[in-house]
Amino acid sequence: MPNFRQIPGLAPEDLKMRVRVENLPFATTEDLEPFRGMLGQTRAQTAIAFGVAMQRPGYNIYVMGEAGTGRLSLVTQYLKARAREQPAPNDWAYINNFDDPRKPFALQLPPQQGKSLLADIETLVDNLLATFPATFENPAYQRRKTAIDREVKQRYDEALDKVERRAKDLRIALFRDGDTVVFSPLINGKPADEDDFATLPDAEKTRFHNHVRELENYLDELLSEMPQWKRESINRLRELDKSTIDEAIEPLLAGLQQKYADQPTVLQYLADIRRSLPRFVAEHLTEDRGHEPHEEAAKRAILMAQFAPRLLVSHGPDAGAPVIYEANPNHPNLFGRLEYVNEQGTLTTHYQLIYPGAMHLANGGYLIVEAEKVLAEPRVWPTLKRTLKTRQLRIELPREDQPPVAPTLDPDVIPLSVKLVLIGSRELYYFLQAMDPEFNELFRVLAEFDDDFPLTSASLLDFARLVKTHAEADGFKPLTADAVARLIEFSSRQAEHQERLSARVHDVFELVAEAEQFRALEGAEMISERHVQKALAAKEERLGRLSRVLLEDMLNDTILIDTDGDAVGRINGLTILEIGDVRFGMPARITATVYPGSRGVVDVEREVELGQAIHSKGIMILAGYLGHKYASEFPLAVSANIALEQSYGYVDGDSAALAELCALISALTGIPLAQGFAVTGSINQYGEVQTVGGVNEKIEGFFRLCEARGLSGRQGVIIPKANVRNLMLKDDVVEAVRRREFVIHAVSSVDQTVELLTGQKADDVNRLAVAKLQQMAKHAERKP
Repeated sequence: MPNFRQIPGLAPEDLKMRVRVENLPFATTEDLEPFRGMLGQTRAQTAIAFGVAMQRPGYNIYVMGEAGTGRLSLVTQYLKARAREQPAPNDWAYINNFDDPRKPFALQLPPQQGKSLLADIETLVDNLLATFPATFENPAYQRRKTAIDREVKQRYDEALDKVERRAKDLRIALFRDGDTVVFSPLINGKPADEDDFATLPDAEKTRFHNHVRELENYLDELLSEMPQWKRESINRLRELDKSTIDEAIEPLLAGLQQKYADQPTVLQYLADIRRSLPRFVAEHLTEDRGHEPHEEAAKRAILMAQFAPRLLVSHGPDAGAPVIYEANPNHPNLFGRLEYVNEQGTLTTHYQLIYPGAMHLANGGYLIVEAEKVLAEPRVWPTLKRTLKTRQLRIELPREDQPPVAPTLDPDVIPLSVKLVLIGSRELYYFLQAMDPEFNELFRVLAEFDDDFPLTSASLLDFARLVKTHAEADGFKPLTADAVARLIEFSSRQAEHQERLSARVHDVFELVAEAEQFRALEGAEMISERHVQKALAAKEERLGRLSRVLLEDMLNDTILIDTDGDAVGRINGLTILEIGDVRFGMPARITATVYPGSRGVVDVEREVELGQAIHSKGIMILAGYLGHKYASEFPLAVSANIALEQSYGYVDGDSAALAELCALISALTGIPLAQGFAVTGSINQYGEVQTVGGVNEKIEGFFRLCEARGLSGRQGVIIPKANVRNLMLKDDVVEAVRRREFVIHAVSSVDQTVELLTGQKADDVNRLAVAKLQQMAKHAERKP
């Protein structure tokens, strides 16, 4: 009888796709052109191009894919390339509404002119500070001002002269003490002092007092128009100041009016400044008008706060359309914010405290945000939808964020023309579709990133060009062809396919960065294969603590795994452990027991609520195969228990179904199974072996145990034949197979697996299984 265990396994060439350096059309990445597209994402790129070209509302883009596939970097790179071909959008600023400061105006300007206008207003402010109050010190102004003041004084003096002449007729002297008028009687032609006045007869005193009252009444009569004279004087001074200010301002604004003659909105803005400046100059720049003098910097700040535009966004004329990525898409970062200042214990605000958000910066171009972050921020999603639907940008604080008892602003809305690119996972896309009826109206373009793509000569070259582009951008040294070949093999392993590359380019870039570190330590001129291998080994060492601990537990028999000999009802299965970003394979002992009864096949994991749905499904399929294969002509009267030994966590997946079935057949027939083999594979009810995931890690997990105990040449792994294309094993495993110290079998049926594990023909094993089940069925019939 042939020993089926000695059947040759897969050839070393089947275990890994190797990239031959001589087939690469370059010696180093210096020979390559940069890559600017989306590697292997033709469908996604086509969708994004369609979304960019479609200018109708609602054609925003949802980029769907898993993290690490380069969604963000590739989309950003692509959009920037397209944006450079598009015209730069207009600048936007807010300006003071002098009639209602609560409602500042939005001002639209051609590209770059926002900065130009701001600089012009700054120059105007500096010129105003240089002009005022110096203009009021001009001799011509001072003469006109003195003349107005003199006229009032002259009228006053004339009135006093009339009173003084009448006083002389009454023999009374008039004295002026500033604005005070004093009367004194004349005695012998001379003003009397107090002693002289005291010697006068009472009749003279009475007559003097009567005359003084008459003179005072006369003076009051003459000065009754004094307030009118002063009002006229003040008005004339005001008109003088206004005309002086107007004459001084006019040449300062004339150049600006000429410069912006073709922009009506700017001309209106300058006209508003022209209308408001005289009053402002009179109040703040004339230090002799009863106001406290201001320091130069303070006066400049006041002028800028009133008249300068609050520039929100400005673009160079040749800058193209903006591409903005907002990493923290909270409400103010997206839609802008309004800040407050504390003035003497009171919160105040004005248009200069308006700050733009990413929507303002991206207006006229593209805004990229991550869906998970948007949905994590309170009140952002409703505002985002409203903004996209109305196509208007409104700066307003959510009611919950507004400070209590503080004034607020109501700035003009700004028209919005932005293409929003939302990056998120598949699960989130379908969640939004199901839960938000407005989602499909706003995001009509789906750009789906694939997890992997075909490995062809063209994609291989693009891969190398992308590595070059990224390395140069990060300031790394060039890579040799053998280093790129190793990176391609790494990517293919990430994809778990010999004919495909992984779209998780971030992992490749991370590996290049670590290889660059080893290159720098050596002082080499380029990154070679040796540096890539060192980076891989170092990463495995950093992340391999848990796998080493478990390996030690297996070597000291804390975890029971046999790698030699034969045993009934016992087999080595293969599992995958994933903890964080650590993923490795680990063998696990599976046992089965069989005895007469009617319970059927019992999944111990499910009974103790450790087995998850897919694992339980695998057990049920196993039971279906058992009945179909062996008990089609009699009742299946059997009780069997299947357990994954020393498993204390949740178990899911059906990749252990093939191993569990073989253990069950062994327990049923009493035929021992080779313990030097580990088995992985799912099955259907007809005994066909189906593909599983993580096949490389599973093989390597069992290989490490066998290697640690000593490779005997009688050890190996049985995998589904459909998984051969997924093999990208590490070099030491391939070399062990080449030396015939380890074997990997690929099977397509349960029967092939049984022959390898038992060394006997499947027909013989199956006949024995049928006989055992018939015996159990008859025993069950005889029971009362």
